[in-house]
Amino acid sequence: MQQRRLNNPAYNYIIRSSPTDDKQSDYFHWYLAIVPRVSQVAGFELGSGMYINTAIPEDSAKFLREIDVETH
Repeated sequence: MQQRRLNNPAYNYIIRSSPTDDKQSDYFHWYLAIVPRVSQVAGFELGSGMYINTAIPEDSAKFLREIDVETH
């Protein structure tokens, strides 16, 4: 039986690049982060720009390992 435990959440693409004031590096490897939005942003996050991770990393890893991934 197939499971879809994250229920197809909305997500953001984030392109990470070198800081503009970093003059020491000759190069920087850009990368794309895909961040699912599985919780709502509240007052602290909106006011400070810092986000609270409410999940314990070990529990999140276990949860994700248990998901059946559908491939095409």
